[in-house]
Amino acid sequence: MKIVIDDNCIACGVCVDICPDVFELGDDKALVIEGADTNADCVQEAIDSCPTQSISIEE
Repeated sequence: MKIVIDDNCIACGVCVDICPDVFELGDDKALVIEGADTNADCVQEAIDSCPTQSISIEE
């Protein structure tokens, strides 16, 4: 499973607050931490909580 963060991301930090072992803030948008467990339970909550709906999953 691959997590994708599109260019609509505003780097608000909600995903980082919810799932800090998977997401981090870059210069202009959130990023997925390399090597992170993308199957972590908190990932779906972060997706659902994103105010710009910028996070998605590609199978």
